Amino acid sequence: MAYLDVRDLRRSYVTPRGTAHVLGGVNLALDEGEFVAIVGYSGSGKTTLVSLLGGLIQPDHGEIVLDGAPVTGPGPERGIVFQQYSLLPWMTVHENVALAVDAVNPGRPAAERRRITDEFVALVGLTPAAWKRPSQLSGGMRQRVAVARGLAMRPKLLLLDEPFSALDALTRATLQDELLSIWGAHRSTVVLITNDVDEAILLADRIYPMTPGPGAVLGPAIEVGLPRPRARRHLSLEPAYQKARQAIVDFLRACRRPAA
Repeated sequence: MAYLDVRDLRRSYVTPRGTAHVLGGVNLALDEGEFVAIVGYSGSGKTTLVSLLGGLIQPDHGEIVLDGAPVTGPGPERGIVFQQYSLLPWMTVHENVALAVDAVNPGRPAAERRRITDEFVALVGLTPAAWKRPSQLSGGMRQRVAVARGLAMRPKLLLLDEPFSALDALTRATLQDELLSIWGAHRSTVVLITNDVDEAILLADRIYPMTPGPGAVLGPAIEVGLPRPRARRHLSLEPAYQKARQAIVDFLRACRRPAA
C-alpha cells in the first residue's frame, strides 16, 4: 500500500446558483519521502484538495489513508503551509513556532521543547529575528516562520498550498532554494500545490496536472527526471526540464475549456 493513498475523492459545495461539483474523483498515491506537485489553473479545486488531505473538510465520497490510518479530521501528523501566513500577530517568531513544537511534544521538558524550537527557527534562517513579531517582518520572513512551524510538527505529510505565490520573484526564488535544502536534509513527504509550472519542476519528483473543473481530476503523472540536488542555474536548458514542462503545458492547454 502507498504511504499516502487517495482514492476517488469527490467534493461539492452548495451555492446560491446550485451545487458546484469541485472534485470529480481524485486518485493519488505517494511513497514515503516523495515530493509531489499538483499544478492547475486558479479555481480548479487545488485548495479544496489540500483541505481534504489536511482533514479540514470531509469528502462527499472516497477516502484518504496516510501510513495505514484513515484521515478523518485534522491531526499533527499533517502540517499545512498556506499562501497566507496565518501567524498569531501578538506572538514572536519563536513563540509562533513553539506553538507547533509544544503541541506535538507535550511530555518533553520545557528546555527540550525550547531547544527544538530554536532548531527550527535556525533552520529557516530567522535566529536574528526570533523575538520579533510578524508586523516587524517582511513577507518572505513571515512565510519562513510558517514553513518552520509546519516542519516543527515533524509531520508525516507536509502540505504546501501555493506558499510562495504572494511573494516577489526574488524572495520566492530564495525560499524555493531554502525549501529544497530543508527537504534534502529531512526528506519529508510533501505535496505542493502551485499554478507555477517552473516552480513545480524545480521542486518536485513527480507532477500531476489538474483539470480545470467542474469535477476536477488529476491527469497522468509526469516524472521530472532531474537529478538532485538541483540548482536553478541553467535548469531550463536541461532536456528533462524541457520535456516535463512541455508535457504539463500541453495537458493544461488541451483540457482548458474556452470562455463562454
